[in-house]
This record gives sequence, structure tokens and C-alpha cells, in this order.
Amino acid sequence: MKYHLIAFVTVAVWGLTFVSTKVLLASFSPVWILFLRFVVGFAALWVLCPRLLKLKQRRHEWLFVAAGLSGITFYYLMENVALTYTTATAAGVIIAASPLFTALLSAVLGDRRAINPWFFTGFAVAMAGLVVVSVATGGPEASHEAATNPALGDLLALGAAFVWAVYSVIVQRISDLGYETLGSTKRIFFWGLLFIVPAVALFAGPLPAPDVAFQLQNLLNFAFLGLVASAACFAIWGFSVKHLGPTVTTTYIYMVPAITATASALILGEPFTATIFLGLVLTISGLCLSQKGSAGKAAKTGEPTAPASEEHTADLG
Repeated sequence: MKYHLIAFVTVAVWGLTFVSTKVLLASFSPVWILFLRFVVGFAALWVLCPRLLKLKQRRHEWLFVAAGLSGITFYYLMENVALTYTTATAAGVIIAASPLFTALLSAVLGDRRAINPWFFTGFAVAMAGLVVVSVATGGPEASHEAATNPALGDLLALGAAFVWAVYSVIVQRISDLGYETLGSTKRIFFWGLLFIVPAVALFAGPLPAPDVAFQLQNLLNFAFLGLVASAACFAIWGFSVKHLGPTVTTTYIYMVPAITATASALILGEPFTATIFLGLVLTISGLCLSQKGSAGKAAKTGEPTAPASEEHTADLG
């Protein structure tokens, strides 16, 4: 039960990150949120894992460079900017579909373990759910100040989901080479931060006034995103995978959209209509269906249910 609780708490945190980022966007630009969040997370990872990761071959550095650029810089920048245009509910639901893109990309690269009739059925159902959520959050019945340009925001969120799939495939390669999670995550964070610096110089804009920047609400949200969501959750997720197995642990990920939608309605006052609920149900059902065939295969063979590293692919917040 302890490890089930860890898995649940972890996905609850990741579901809340969309809401936390949305709150910070009232005071900070998307680029500043990205930079400051990962400065905090990188510092925390140094405390958790102070030693340097030793590369087995120098050319492996390019994998960490690509992972930092895709999974930290591009993914979170697209997610943060998406949240300036659409609701946290829509962004959370759309980005949660990234495992589907991961499976497709892995199949293109030769790993077809997750591709079967159940996957295509689940993919179709999940995509229908994403369309329903996107239309509902941009329609008159769900008009809200949090969605200034929902079509653009939803498109950016969909792009972020694909970018995360690219990151997941790269991280799988890093994991296959035998690099441990904390050390490799810290190295990925380093390269991601390095690529964020030019974006800060060009697009971040001025920081808010000190009386705004140091408001308790903002400090707590940065601590939550950097210390809890970015550093601690990367560390504790591996324990759940180790003790429960990837098949059981992965099912908890599908709770992220529901947690985001509920928290968005309660904390941000975002609309949660019957149409949005229908889209949410379709998306989660599609995600579960897409894993049905590969989960059965994993139970027989002992292989992972997804082509990407279980300890990394789940962090969608």
C-alpha cells in the first residue's frame, strides 16, 4: 500500500502543476517560470545527488543534450505558453496523451511492442476525447478569461505532447545504456537550463516588482514546481516502478487529467461542463485501451508496457 500511495501522490502532484503554473502566469512570463522552476529543481537534485555522472562514452553527451533541449526547454516552454492561451483543464488533458505519441514514434524507430489493434482503438477514442475537450473549452458554454485563444493554446499543448514523446524515446536510450535516474536527470536539467538562458535574454521580459515576485503565493508555487514536482517526484516515482512494476504504476498516470480538471475548477474557477467531462472520460478510456494489448504481453513476458523509460515518461507536469 505504501508504494501505491507514493504513485498516487506523485500523479496528484503532476496533475496540480498545470494549476500552479497558471497561478504564476498572473505575475511572471512563461519563460521566467520555466527558468526559475528548473533552477530550483536543479539545485534540489544537486543536494539529492551531489556526485557528477560519469559518462561511459563521450558521444553519449549528445543524448543528454537532446533530452535537455526537448524535454526541458521545448516541452515546458510550449506547455507554459499554451497555458497563457487555454485553460489548465484543456492543457492537462491534451498533454496527457503523450504516451500515444511515444508509442507511435517508437514504432517508427523500430520498437513496435505497443502497437496492436487495442492501441489504434484507444488512440482513436483518446483523440476524439481531445477534440471534444478542445471544442468545449473554446465554446460559448465554457467561455472563461483563462482561455484567451483556446485553439492556439490547444495546438501548443498538442505540440508539447509530441515533444515529450521525442524526449521519452531519448531517455529510453539513456536508460538502456545503464545510466541511473537521478544522475541522468540532473545532467538533463543542466542542458535544459543552458538552452533556456538565451530564451530568457530574448523573450522573458522584465521580472515583476519585488513586492509581487516575493508574494508568499508565488514563492510557494515555485517551491512546489521546483522542489516537489521537478526534483522529488523524479526521485520517488522510481520506487513505485521498482516495487509495483511498470504495468500497475503506469495506470496511475491516467488520473492526471482528472486531477487537473478537478483542481482547475476548484482553485481557478475554470468551467467544468458536461461536454468537458465527456471529453475527459473519452481521453482516459482511450489511454487505458491503448495499453490493453501491451499490458497483457508484459504480464506474460515481463517486459515494460511502454517503449519509453517508466521512470521518466510519466512526468507530464
